[in-house]
Amino acid sequence: MPRPAEEVAAEIAAARRHFRAAGLPLFDEAFSASTDIFNRAAPILAVVFAAEMFGAIQLDWSLAANVAAATGGLAVLLTAAMALNRFGGRAWLAVPETVGRVELAAFVVVPALLPLIFGAQGRSAIGTALANLGLLVMIYAILGYGLPSVVVWTLRHLASRLATSLMLLARAVPLLLIFALLAFVSTEMWQVFGSISIAGLVASSLLFVGLGSAFLVARLPREIRRLEATVEAATLRAPQRRNVGLVLLVSQAIQVLLVSLLVGAFFVIFGAIAISDAVREAWLGPDGFGEDSVLATIEAAGLTIKLTASLLKVSAALASFTGLYFAIAILTDSTYRAEFLEEITEGLRESFEVRARYLALRGEQATPPPTR
Repeated sequence: MPRPAEEVAAEIAAARRHFRAAGLPLFDEAFSASTDIFNRAAPILAVVFAAEMFGAIQLDWSLAANVAAATGGLAVLLTAAMALNRFGGRAWLAVPETVGRVELAAFVVVPALLPLIFGAQGRSAIGTALANLGLLVMIYAILGYGLPSVVVWTLRHLASRLATSLMLLARAVPLLLIFALLAFVSTEMWQVFGSISIAGLVASSLLFVGLGSAFLVARLPREIRRLEATVEAATLRAPQRRNVGLVLLVSQAIQVLLVSLLVGAFFVIFGAIAISDAVREAWLGPDGFGEDSVLATIEAAGLTIKLTASLLKVSAALASFTGLYFAIAILTDSTYRAEFLEEITEGLRESFEVRARYLALRGEQATPPPTR
């Protein structure tokens, strides 16, 4: 006997909420960019749209001319917005509940016309159009793939297993510290990173982050196929696979970041206590260490603890390199993989099972009740 339609609809709605909370909005077959992404961002888009009236002004014009141009630009934007609302069957100044292709095209094109109308500013028009297009792409990437929900889900997932996560970190970090400690007390490490510029340190850290991210991304298709094979469900479409890949990537990145921060904090504390002025001067030379590099000094229990710029740079470099090492280890080392990656995939497996039930419910909902 078919179940009541209200019961089926309630279960489908619960499944859709689960997908959004798990950072997997694209598992919802009814998900639409016009009703689930850009309509949620409509207030932000409206503010940006109105602010772009200043695209009509020019710095070399007088104040009165710029005020007139901005007023004229606002009139053009409001006229276009009201025309779009009437075209869509809405009230003149209504905030659209559905933001489709016409509205998105107007958001890109109309503000870009202002610099052309007021002063024939071609470059400004192109820049405005590209900036608005980039904003739409960013909104789609963030809301369409549920990036905020992915971060919240990962943090909540790790927090719910806080004791387990701390035990896993307690097993992993000492192994990493043995490797990093040997590098930390080497002269070459301090000579390379102790006197490096901030720009150089950022560039080298980004290099390590980029390599680690590339390695994680390269392994994502295999992990997604493993997840698909564990649950009997319909094959995922390409956008849904990307959504699962983003959850895996962000989850692993947060784990790597946590380990990197712990390692970096350890070396800041250890270095401030154990590395004396004489040792730093021997490693960096008399010109590489001076009072101007001391950021803070603490006198406690007969110890003089100095926090120096070189110590922070070396610790940051080791933290970023440790993150690269850990990112590779959790995918290639069976011990790390079983302890860290399986915790995340287990949570995703639950969402795959919910999706299987959700698809069955949609099929049940689509099946008309038998006639009598």
